[in-house]
Amino acid sequence: MLIDVIIASTSRFRKYGPVKAPEDAEDLSGQVILEKIAASEHKAFYRLLPDGLDHIRDAVQKSSAGAVIICGGTGLTHLDLTLEAVEPLYEKTMPGFGEIFRLKSLDQVGTRAMLTRASAGVVMGRPIFCLPGSPGAAALGLELILAELKHIVQHILE
Repeated sequence: MLIDVIIASTSRFRKYGPVKAPEDAEDLSGQVILEKIAASEHKAFYRLLPDGLDHIRDAVQKSSAGAVIICGGTGLTHLDLTLEAVEPLYEKTMPGFGEIFRLKSLDQVGTRAMLTRASAGVVMGRPIFCLPGSPGAAALGLELILAELKHIVQHILE
């Protein structure tokens, strides 16, 4: 399955522009995600985008991949708009993804896990996953996603 990997980072986008590989933007989280996807049976397409409702929403709606992973833009600042862009598009939500993500994060970062706004849902018949932007969060998110992606897709297609 092809997975669209979208990194939402205005600061990186301003510095590096619309690069096609995480190495071209010093993007450790993107590298982690692509490495984990490469180690699975899936393929990935990488994009770096600035934060913002329109940029993220447009990328999700135009994606033709079987799944979409968005990393970054999930924080609490006024610029973090990934969830505000994506969640209104959800036809179905997967609240368990965020719940398990926060539970596992508790072991790694302690009570700071309550700030984690990881989210997942279905948009246009495809799973969409929103992850925090740190490399550790990217690794944890991919561990969860790749373990269940086939199962999730089967449920969506039923």
